[in-house]
Parts: sequence; structure tokens; C-alpha cells
Amino acid sequence: MDWKYRWKNGYRPSRDEAAKNPHLLDENQFENEKDRKLAEETARKHLGVPAPTLDEDKSILPHAASLNENV
Repeated sequence: MDWKYRWKNGYRPSRDEAAKNPHLLDENQFENEKDRKLAEETARKHLGVPAPTLDEDKSILPHAASLNENV
């Protein structure tokens, strides 16, 4: 499969890099945010990396939230 978008750092990221980085593609190639988000989702599918979820930065442990508030 031929890839039609430019990667952010000029090269295809590894799966680990893609999982950690919220933006995989060069932002200058998109005219609007909607197109960019759609392309980012496609890039993650292309690399076999799950898309980030809205609650991914929240802990699943009930006591962890109270610990983070005190910091």
C-alpha cells in the first residue's frame, strides 16, 4: 500500500513512538482540523496502533485520582 501523507518527523514512526505521540503526521499538509484528525486515525490503523481514547490519561484506580489532586 502506498502512503499518501508526510510523517511528522520525516520518517515512519515505530509502533512504540506512534503509541506515545499524539500527532504522527505533518500538520502543514492539511487545510483543516477535521481532515487532520481523520488522517491521524488512518495513520494509526496503517501502523496497527490503537487510537487514543478521551479518558486514556485518567487512572482506572479509584485512589489514584485523589493522589494526583494533592500534587
